Amino acid sequence: MSSLFGCFSPKKDKHKPPSKERAILASETAFTINEIEALFDLFKNLSSSIIDDGLIHKEEFQLALFSNRSKQNLFADRLFDLFDIKHNGVIEFGEFVRSLSIFHPYAPEADKIAFLFNLYDLRHTGFIEREELKEMVLEHLRESDLTLPNDYVETILDKTILEADLKGDGRIDMEEWKIFVSKYPSLIKNMNLPLLREITQAFPSFVLKTDVHDSELHSNAR
Repeated sequence: MSSLFGCFSPKKDKHKPPSKERAILASETAFTINEIEALFDLFKNLSSSIIDDGLIHKEEFQLALFSNRSKQNLFADRLFDLFDIKHNGVIEFGEFVRSLSIFHPYAPEADKIAFLFNLYDLRHTGFIEREELKEMVLEHLRESDLTLPNDYVETILDKTILEADLKGDGRIDMEEWKIFVSKYPSLIKNMNLPLLREITQAFPSFVLKTDVHDSELHSNAR
């Protein structure tokens, strides 16, 4: 997966939000006013890559991730859905900043844990079901060009559910997820993107994805 935030050439600021809105975003997130300004330059280039309307459409999101507007990927779909807080099919600047703030090193750990939980909760039920976990693991394997025997994948899932599902109902709720992450803090290690602290210096070149599945595979295959 290529970098979501590569270097884009500057464009006109015709969709720039008023200073009051930028100040509110700074007060509600881990970003400073200067970082909000830099994020807008990034946002406007992403949002004008296909349609210059001040909004990031799914095709633009996929283009930024893969340099391909039509590539289908479960992670990209889930990330877009989570960034699209209003669920109206586009990402506005405020949604972009608030969602990206979760990856800031100074963002509350609880926010990171909740975001990752929602990433796995594919069907929006408030639980991580076994099949949802399987879909995410298989997608990660595909992205990594790895193949594991189905029996091995099922064993990993069995061990994960057995350890995380404290209530024994075959699914993982938020409280169980918090306890599980406390045992395996590496699950959220990639929820920290240090370059966000330096975003006023230059556009960062990082990959907006989580490799938590590697941690799962390693910790549960022991």
